[in-house]
Amino acid sequence: MTVASPRVLAALMPFLTSPLMIVVVLSIVIGLLMVVLFGYTSDQKAIGVAKDQLKAYLLAVRLFRDQLPVVMGSYGKILRGTGRYLKLAFKPLLYVIIPITLLIVQLDRYLGATPVPANAPFLLTAQTTGSDSLNDVNLELPIGISMTAPPLHISADKEIVWRLAGAQDGRYVLKIHAGDQVATKVVCVGNDLARTSTVRLRGQFWSRMFYSAEPALPDGSLINSIAVNYPEREIEIAGYGINWIWLFFILSMIAGFIFKELLGIQI
Repeated sequence: MTVASPRVLAALMPFLTSPLMIVVVLSIVIGLLMVVLFGYTSDQKAIGVAKDQLKAYLLAVRLFRDQLPVVMGSYGKILRGTGRYLKLAFKPLLYVIIPITLLIVQLDRYLGATPVPANAPFLLTAQTTGSDSLNDVNLELPIGISMTAPPLHISADKEIVWRLAGAQDGRYVLKIHAGDQVATKVVCVGNDLARTSTVRLRGQFWSRMFYSAEPALPDGSLINSIAVNYPEREIEIAGYGINWIWLFFILSMIAGFIFKELLGIQI
């Protein structure tokens, strides 16, 4: 097995760490996998017949538009044909959509937000189970993270907010003491492509699945959630910033249609 030379790795590093290049490459790969998986799990012959029938019904509407009975009958056949096509495509689409959704959730941990820049202020927000426990909450900071303003208590929302700053790049574990309990939150500081988690939650299984990359807070914790206001990442295309998910969706659809034609797969 050959090992890439340091020069090759150095040349590839800007592409391996560029969010734009990562999205472009993943979009092409996922577009190909979506088409292949759809073709493998679907009845291609039946889908082809259903599409041909729909085309014939649409053509009949155009050719006989001055004959109302024929047009109405064709519209009814179009509705039935559409239902038949959706039935044929539903199961393959599930095989495609479910893994793609899970992949997007995991990719968003890296591409959805950027780590907090060094020496830039950020907010850490903890929501408690009751406003009466706000005064019992204290923050323990690791070396490298400092508090830049006194904590703010928001009784109406049962929240306490700290303004902090990180002196240098790294992953830091912040500890929040609530009574005799301790809850932690990881904070990423730097400009690298890092796995971030904007919030840590207690319970709320589905919210944790989609929005949190950290374990759940203990059920008996006095803290409901701990959040960090990471900057949202925007990928610049021709001078315009775009969310990576929209770019991924557009590029993967384009790649999918190209591979569909190249491979002759009916969708």
